[in-house]
Amino acid sequence: MGSRCAWVSPQRRSAGRVLRSTALLGLLVVFSGCATPEQTRVVTSRKFDFQKDTFAYSNDLIWEYYFDEKGDWVHRRRQPRPDYTHHCFVVARTARQFFLNARFEPSQPIADEHTYRRLIREVATSNPRKALPEEQKIIIPGYADLRSFSQAQEKLLKAECGGIWQSYFQRGHWRMIFPFSRHHQEQMAQQLLEHLESDPPLVVHIVRFPSLWINHSIVVFGAEQTKDEILFSVYDPYNPREPTILTYDRATRTFFFPENDYWFGGRLDAYETYYKWDY
Repeated sequence: MGSRCAWVSPQRRSAGRVLRSTALLGLLVVFSGCATPEQTRVVTSRKFDFQKDTFAYSNDLIWEYYFDEKGDWVHRRRQPRPDYTHHCFVVARTARQFFLNARFEPSQPIADEHTYRRLIREVATSNPRKALPEEQKIIIPGYADLRSFSQAQEKLLKAECGGIWQSYFQRGHWRMIFPFSRHHQEQMAQQLLEHLESDPPLVVHIVRFPSLWINHSIVVFGAEQTKDEILFSVYDPYNPREPTILTYDRATRTFFFPENDYWFGGRLDAYETYYKWDY
């Protein structure tokens, strides 16, 4: 099985469990605030820098995934057990919130724990769909960027950015229970390109529903186009060391994600979250 930021069991889901998951996600539709008006996109002048605008720590895996001698994709419990898991949606969302709504001021003195705890909470509860005006941005003193801040204040950030439940109940999850047509994915690829021009970085949900081989959140911050493909640059909360690539194939109108520590690689479906009322 693949990455499950919002799913606990590593086993294959029975039909009954999939139906229960579907019912739960259906309830989320009801409570997802569908009457909220669409937010205005804000043009950002600063480019997302992977070495500065990402967290220094990772959202870890409970399970270790690998191909066995028979070529089957299997798993075993990771030892020692990591202390920060099932937070990929939280990490992705908060990276966007820091980019949109915070400003780092390294010239100011380093603050105390109480101050940083308050500031982190302000960022984590700020609007991830609309940037604050420059004069209203949350000032983070003593550090040059999110990478250095998260190196020094890892414990506080893990504690205050949001709990596991925020990955389980991200309101955009309802979308994954409905089929993804090739036309929809073609439109989504174009939407990502357009939004990268006006409002980066983008939080994207990648999924294979109902199989749940993968159910994960990533941050898309750039793109390169060729005749046959669009290569989206990605910050994966599991891998703060280097960017990866989400590939869109124009001929098949399909997204592909490479093999890594939690995913055996291949096609999947993708949609953007935190960009309007329904996602």
